[in-house]
Amino acid sequence: MLGLQYFSFNDLWSPLILALFLIIAAAYLVLVGPLSEQIKDAEPATAAQKIMFITGLFVLYLAQAGPFNLLGHVMFSFHMVSMAFSYLVAPPLMMKGLPIWVWRRIVRWLPTRQLSFLAHPIVAAVLFNGLFSLYHLPIVHDYVMLNFTVHRLYYIALFITSMLMWWTLLNPLPEGRQASGLSKIGFIFLNMVLLTPACGLIIFASEPLYQTYSNPEVWAEAMRYCVSGDSTALLRSFGGPAFFNFLSSAKEDQQVGGIVMKFIQEGIFASMLAYVFFQWYRKEKQEDDDDSYPAGGAGGPLNPAAK
Repeated sequence: MLGLQYFSFNDLWSPLILALFLIIAAAYLVLVGPLSEQIKDAEPATAAQKIMFITGLFVLYLAQAGPFNLLGHVMFSFHMVSMAFSYLVAPPLMMKGLPIWVWRRIVRWLPTRQLSFLAHPIVAAVLFNGLFSLYHLPIVHDYVMLNFTVHRLYYIALFITSMLMWWTLLNPLPEGRQASGLSKIGFIFLNMVLLTPACGLIIFASEPLYQTYSNPEVWAEAMRYCVSGDSTALLRSFGGPAFFNFLSSAKEDQQVGGIVMKFIQEGIFASMLAYVFFQWYRKEKQEDDDDSYPAGGAGGPLNPAAK
């Protein structure tokens, strides 16, 4: 299916990286479980938190080292699914999966005074969407895909900036600066707007933009980083990425990738918009109710005359 049968288990699942993710998952479960009982001011994570963190970790693994990573080197549409999983799905799940006491210790260890400006909503939104858009300029994308060290560093930078971007919406620290409901709604719309030009460039391009998905020789070189053995054997066996492309052309694959990315982003942020609006509405309603019935006031619940 999708040509995966032509690749080995190592190519599909990256056992060493899988082992690393399993170690991270085990360390997390120990930290927020039995070990938390030995730490001052710590409480065990809830079942929901554990499910969210492990799910986010699994999604990140699939996108960066599992089958979606390999498929993302074969078809651009899967590359965009991998990007969406890595930076729009995994980060919020992992952030929500960490208990407050863990976040307090992380913030305590970081030079927050010097780096706090990076978490400013506008700075975070521009950083993430700017890096994402820059990455999808053809000359930048092909260079990053062909240079393993740059590739890893760029993806780490994208992950960190995506966490900063999500911080405005999911700040788990009650004592930290919390954005208002209206500010969060504006922030969501800002992110939706900032990503649009990159997706538009990809969707409406008149020809394939990326050599790594249209030029067999460049594709084979890029595949060196996700398959074992001599990647030039792929050229002899399959002739190029077109063999695996079930769409009509590289251009169509590229257009589908841009559409998929935009739809996933719109869906996630639309869900966040509904959640933020509901939380904002509930908070405003509660404050109005509190103002209408002050404690001990006329008609209030503590006024004996009201009984």
